[in-house]
Amino acid sequence: MPCYNPADGWVYNLFDNLRQLQACHPNLIIHLILVNDGSTRGIHPADIKFLQENLTHFSYLHHKVNQGKGFSVRRGVQASLNPFCLYTDIDFPYTLESMAKIINWLMQAEADILVGVRETEYYAQVPPIRIKISQVLQLLTKHLLHLPINDTQCGLKGFNQKGKQVFLKTKTNRYLFDLEFIYLISKAPTSLSIQPVTVMLKPEVNFSRMDIKILLQESYSFLKILFRSSVE
Repeated sequence: MPCYNPADGWVYNLFDNLRQLQACHPNLIIHLILVNDGSTRGIHPADIKFLQENLTHFSYLHHKVNQGKGFSVRRGVQASLNPFCLYTDIDFPYTLESMAKIINWLMQAEADILVGVRETEYYAQVPPIRIKISQVLQLLTKHLLHLPINDTQCGLKGFNQKGKQVFLKTKTNRYLFDLEFIYLISKAPTSLSIQPVTVMLKPEVNFSRMDIKILLQESYSFLKILFRSSVE
């Protein structure tokens, strides 16, 4: 779970959601790996101490300087010693049912990689500018990269050890690491199974502002992935 300048109360929200998720899987060990990606506010020593004292299975990684969401998730996945990995955002934006479904399907070996996808109901809660960005990206993904799943940017995915090996080959450090991951799966020489899973947002989720600097950075990342696909 990557974390950068989280909102007030994040640690108790995280703990409560994790406890609910664990209750859905009482016989499963859920090990939280929290990656602080160079936060300048919002994370205090008392927060980490609270998690260390109240979670039996917890690891904390810290970057002195912000490296990007992709870099942070990759580092957390690399540190994991468990047979399955699942990543999402610090505010647990997706419903408990969505997360539990991905965990259940992983345990039942439904696929090597389970990818959260968003349907029409999801976008009723999303700001208009984010809807437009998602629509454009999905069109580009469909017509230029020809990926097996067009909705690559949902922030909830899970995979087994075969999926982990592919994920650790990603190089994108910021938001489009998800897109690169799906692209690498589509090009993997060995047979990997990938399954979309419909997920739902919680009604109280707040979206951060998407500024022009981020859009330019992600446009560059997309061009790098596109160029990579054109020469392979």
